[in-house]
Amino acid sequence: MLTAERRTYILNQLKRDGRVLAKSLSEELNTSEDTIRRDLRELAAEGLLQRVHGGALPRSPAETSYANRQRSLSPAKVAIAHKAAALIQPGMVVFLGGGTTNTQLAAALPPTLQATIITHNPAAAAALADHPGVEVILVGGRLDKYSLVTIGADTVETLQRMRADLCMLGVCSLHPENGVTNNNLEESYVQRVMIANAAEVVALASAEKLGTVTHFLVAPIQDLAAILTDADVPDEVVAPYQALGIEVIR
Repeated sequence: MLTAERRTYILNQLKRDGRVLAKSLSEELNTSEDTIRRDLRELAAEGLLQRVHGGALPRSPAETSYANRQRSLSPAKVAIAHKAAALIQPGMVVFLGGGTTNTQLAAALPPTLQATIITHNPAAAAALADHPGVEVILVGGRLDKYSLVTIGADTVETLQRMRADLCMLGVCSLHPENGVTNNNLEESYVQRVMIANAAEVVALASAEKLGTVTHFLVAPIQDLAAILTDADVPDEVVAPYQALGIEVIR
């Protein structure tokens, strides 16, 4: 089998099964594990998968800039945002994370809502400017121009002094075994504090983020109370999360 054919086979297996193992691929393709590991390494360098111990997992399609994600905002993400907005009750103190879905969530909150929103997402804060009953606390820090969130030691230190009833977490990747991961190390520190200091955490995850992994661990998947995702996600995709006691809202 030619190199290109072998790598196409690997990607097809990954798409079908949601993971590949180097040992199994070596046996199936009658080639050495070293060859398979080289294939996985080069496919990872092209951004086509995420290497893990013993094999590879799908890589999150969310690893692109905020501007690109905003331009390609899907109806499913808007629907998730509106569903998430309905979970915020009067009187709540809410951590609102980064991402385009959380910005849509902020815009979808009813103008009569009385609540406190704490966020490091400037676009979400701006979307709440016309909500007279919502107190907005925009957490300062260094602006990450790629993700359009504030990050850094000041951001983390400020959030460590706050507590919230609910955390609406915009995520890059979710995996039932590998947990919540982020491709930005400093943003992962911010998300970690939000999770630790919230009574409940809801992850906003469109279908393509489920079963994927990226570089930096934010939290074990069991730290989530619920996952809010697309209406048409197949049962077999969400079943591993439900088996861990996580509510899946579609």
